Formats: sequence, C-alpha cells, structure tokens
Amino acid sequence: MKNLLVTGYRAHELQIFNQKHPGIPFIQKAIRDRLVPLIEDGLEWMITPGSYGVDLWACELGIELKQEYPQFKISILAAYAKPEEKWKEERQDYYRTILKGIDYYGEVSSQPYSGGWQLKARDDMLLRKTDGMLLFYDEDAGEGSPRFYRERALKRQQQDGYPIITITAEDVQMVADEATMRFE
Repeated sequence: MKNLLVTGYRAHELQIFNQKHPGIPFIQKAIRDRLVPLIEDGLEWMITPGSYGVDLWACELGIELKQEYPQFKISILAAYAKPEEKWKEERQDYYRTILKGIDYYGEVSSQPYSGGWQLKARDDMLLRKTDGMLLFYDEDAGEGSPRFYRERALKRQQQDGYPIITITAEDVQMVADEATMRFE
C-alpha cells in the first residue's frame, strides 16, 4: 500500500470543541498505532479531506511522524477553495499551521462551496487515488459523516479488495486506559 486515505469524525461529532480536549492525544495515538506499521511496510502518502477533526489531527500526527520517517508524505485534498473560511479564528490558525507542515495541498474545485457535487467529486478522487483507508468510525456509536466514506469504500472493497482499516471508540478507550494505567 502506497497511498492511504485517512479520515473519520468531525470534531463536533465527537463533542470536541477546541484543541485542548484531552481526548485528541488518545485519538492520535490510536491512529499512530495503525499508521506506523503501514509506514514501515512502505506507505508513502497519507491523504485526507482536511476536515476539522480526525483529518487534521491525523495530519498533525503525520507531521510529527515525518521526523522519524522522512520519506512519509502528507496531503490534504479539499473539496473547494478556502474550506476554513467560515471557521472560528482558532481553528483557522490551526488549519494554516497544518498546511505549513504538509507536502501537498489541492482543491478539487477552485471555487468556494457551491454544492454537494464538490464533496462527491473530492470523495471520488480520494477513493480513486488511494490504495486503502484508515477510518475512525464506530457503527455502534450512531451515525456520523464517516458513514458515507465507509459505504463507498465498502463498494470499492467488493470490486477490488480495497482495504479498510478501522478505529473505533473502543480502540481509543483502550489507548486512554493504557495511558491511565501507566500513571497509576
């Protein structure tokens, strides 16, 4: 696997409303636990849609991993121009910081948001350009935006064996529990 789509919940879907939330490092550790073996097996690119939440936390982690694995590259493929434009200032600053650390940024449409077709076109491209997906999604936790990626990835999996690696809330809880045990 050379190119991996990494995505999952948006921050608000996890009830996370700022970068100081104590759950973010646990989510990043769960992603790291899945990513590192893939990088060591030859993964070259992590590609995300760049939404505020799992996508950007994975990018932040990827930027850190580049110190250990300089061959590893990170890309954000946005659906439309300036997706962060309507975000709160703190989130915009975070996004711009992430953009400085990644290797490639692209937009499927150079226009501002004008409809769901841009999101569909981006998702089509992400699934076409990647060899597998790492998805933070928990079917038992209820619906959320990652469901759409999962449904489309499952269709591709049926066609050509597209690998889907999942992280669930239980996986993140195990990371948190391990960290807590180390400090007791």
